[in-house]
Amino acid sequence: MPTRQILVTSALPYANGPIHLGHLVEYIQTDIWVRFQKMQGHRVVYVCADDTHGTAIMLSARHKGLSEEQWIGQMSQQHQADFAGFDIRFDRYGSTHSEENRQLCEQIWARALEQDLIAARDVQQLFDPVENTFLADRFVKGQCPKCGAPDQAGDNCDKCGHTYAATDLVNPVSTLSGATPELRSAPHFFFQLEKCRPVVEAWIDRPGSLQSETANYLKGHFLGDALRDWDLSRSAPYFGFEIPNQPGQYWYVWFDAPVGYIATTLQWCREHQQDLADWWQNPATEIHHFIGKDIVYFHTLFWPAILHTAGYQLPTRVHVHGFLTVNGRKMSKRDGTFIRGRKYLDHLPPAYLRYYYATKLGDNQDDLDLNVSEFVEKVNTDLVNKVVNLVSRSAKFGGQTGLSATYPADDGRFEYAAAQGQAIAAAYEAGELSKAMRLIMELADRANQYVEQAQPWKLAKDPQQATALRDTVTVALNLYRQIVIYLAPVLPSLQQQSGDLFGQALTDWNLAQTPLLGQTIGTYTHFMQRLNLQDVEKMIEETKLENAAALANATPATADATEAAPAAATDTADALLAEPLAEECTIDDFVKVDLRVARIVSAEEVPEARKLLKLVVSLGGDQTRQVFAGIKAAYNPEDLVGRLVIIVANLKPRQMKFGLSEGMVCAAGGGGTEVFLLSPDSGAVPGQRVH
Repeated sequence: MPTRQILVTSALPYANGPIHLGHLVEYIQTDIWVRFQKMQGHRVVYVCADDTHGTAIMLSARHKGLSEEQWIGQMSQQHQADFAGFDIRFDRYGSTHSEENRQLCEQIWARALEQDLIAARDVQQLFDPVENTFLADRFVKGQCPKCGAPDQAGDNCDKCGHTYAATDLVNPVSTLSGATPELRSAPHFFFQLEKCRPVVEAWIDRPGSLQSETANYLKGHFLGDALRDWDLSRSAPYFGFEIPNQPGQYWYVWFDAPVGYIATTLQWCREHQQDLADWWQNPATEIHHFIGKDIVYFHTLFWPAILHTAGYQLPTRVHVHGFLTVNGRKMSKRDGTFIRGRKYLDHLPPAYLRYYYATKLGDNQDDLDLNVSEFVEKVNTDLVNKVVNLVSRSAKFGGQTGLSATYPADDGRFEYAAAQGQAIAAAYEAGELSKAMRLIMELADRANQYVEQAQPWKLAKDPQQATALRDTVTVALNLYRQIVIYLAPVLPSLQQQSGDLFGQALTDWNLAQTPLLGQTIGTYTHFMQRLNLQDVEKMIEETKLENAAALANATPATADATEAAPAAATDTADALLAEPLAEECTIDDFVKVDLRVARIVSAEEVPEARKLLKLVVSLGGDQTRQVFAGIKAAYNPEDLVGRLVIIVANLKPRQMKFGLSEGMVCAAGGGGTEVFLLSPDSGAVPGQRVH
């Protein structure tokens, strides 16, 4: 196989909070794929960096009494320590707040200006005169302009569902200072993405660029209409890079963050006397991005356009994965399932999580569920009972006998496992990690069957069976060695331990094709211990207590720190249960509301809105309605298509800034992630009335 040159990136973690188990899905997935490629003998560079700019960084630093540079420096140290703790090995880990990134941003910006891709226009925003900053929607509250409900967020009313701009709020208040915001106009710069449509469409259609579900999502949700201009600037005060010749104007974080991929590669190139063009402007180099499905838009529309504009190579493939749930629910600080990576490492070995994630990951956007009971069972059954038990029952005798000079008869087991290496490698290459794990565990089952039949512990009791014992141990340990080589991308710690036992670095995939013979082996020590459910439960209980304390002390800046905290501090079960019932109505009032069964035929995000999804629902036949629903935090658009729901069908249409809303979807819950759509039983038909 010819040697490939591969550049690999993971999405850049935001430098405003700790690494948690949801983040680690991506970094473990990427690290496994990179380690596999390196074992194949390919030339691979894996880069990542902290994403360090934005208002949230500025506010967190201010809250902690630190400069932004001090704050992101502390977070970088924590992030890198956590990644190292999970055996995630980068070739270079950088920061978007680097001089290399600034220079590259300036070069790319200049090329976009030369190609007339940047447009300027004024944008009105609310400004906090005390904190001296423009306010994002999440930092504004006030009365709903429609129903008058107090204490509503800057883009959507939790009481009546009305959607609005933050500037429409009645009596708005800054959640940062309590001050009354001022309405100010500021110039913003926009990238005209529609002008790059031919390049973007050609890349999306290129075989291999994307998973089919990702390509279909882009075509169905974005490419059917003109691509909207992308706002690429923010006004001072803002922590980031100031735009050349535009005092007080800064590049928005989503412009300079992906450029950090190139900047970190440049840092690696300078360390290793390499040419950046050989990695970003060389058709022979493969570029692979691993990302979550929440940032598909940026990496598959905007980013390819920017790369083409700047004269860089477009990605060979963007690998998109799903989110992590815990025990079937979204990660929640209140439930104790918003688990920091460091908390996990305080209680459990990283190998267990790496393996469990590998058994769940495929080349798709399906969400992964960390089921605690299944986690414990899978670790104990697969890793301890099958893999480690194989070596523990054989190695103690191998230390006495050594390995045979020639490979003994084993009913074709070694030959079969060697041949299976090709199928296992193909699964790794395709990102089908769960398939690779199944194939490997099948080999472990076959190897354990051999040991059960040969019973080396009985042979060891009879001096006349010394040759038979040596042959049995030789077979068992070589079958184990094959398994460890195949598991090495997932379990580098076991790879190292086993290499020490055999006196041979198990870093070459092809070593599984040839048995190890005629030598002694080292002293075996326990490689893994059984996992106890109590240890996992203790970790979750500690997490609950820490999360509760963090929520109680949260500020607007720190509450938004991780970009993934699904529960607000006030959104507790007790508060929801204490909410009074609505005012009584008569049957005549009730029958005025026309509730109908509807089927969701399409669902997509509203990029400008923090809480909204745009739904098109069918009422049967050719009757469809467009509805905007504040369920973005609770549901992924692609999971809703085909679902039956209940809608208010005779609600007066309402013109919103995002389009016309022609109904309302019925749901329970208190908002945010605690939203539960109401669905009829199977058999209901779109258009049926709810009585």
